[in-house]
Amino acid sequence: MRSRPLTLLHDELVDYEKAMERMVALVDQRQRGALPDTLWLLSHSQVYTVGRRTPAAHLPDPAHDIPVIETTRGGQLTYHGPGQLVGYLIVQLGPGEGVVDYIREVEHRLIDALGILGVAAERRDTPPGSELLTGVWTRVSGRKIVSIGMRQSRGVTSHGFAMNVDGDLEPWHWAVACGLPDVDMTSVARELGAANMDEVRRTVAAAFEASE
Repeated sequence: MRSRPLTLLHDELVDYEKAMERMVALVDQRQRGALPDTLWLLSHSQVYTVGRRTPAAHLPDPAHDIPVIETTRGGQLTYHGPGQLVGYLIVQLGPGEGVVDYIREVEHRLIDALGILGVAAERRDTPPGSELLTGVWTRVSGRKIVSIGMRQSRGVTSHGFAMNVDGDLEPWHWAVACGLPDVDMTSVARELGAANMDEVRRTVAAAFEASE
């Protein structure tokens, strides 16, 4: 991977729709050259977000009272909540570089970060005709620990990744995550027995060469 230093933005818990408003503004600034490549690390209150291809059968039972919001990113349904580290990547793609190329880079950087934290992880290639396996999976247990959904507009990426750190995993069972009915979602805490969000934030930022 080539060196690609990013500017780091930090927040704690941010409402998803408010975060989308700010992300759109950041993308506009990057497209105008008024902002450097940026990684924004934060968490969200409980929410399910869905891509445009998400089937109705994959949605959660409304009885759980967690909002469902349609998003402009790629991919299908995912869940956000406290204890999950979300990273929005506002990055100018290089000449000849597509968003899928950058997603591969994001996967590898997160694999490196998880390795430093003690979780052996890997990416997976998608077999022809299968649902996309974009994201990061634990090597030993075979569980999914990072979801990734991104898009690009005028050569600038938006949206990003969600790494489960130490939050409640039960809401993942109330819907079909990532279009994969049999997926077993996990977290750093589930794999290691404990996790420290501050340590995870620092390690992920370092893996993206991100600094304030």
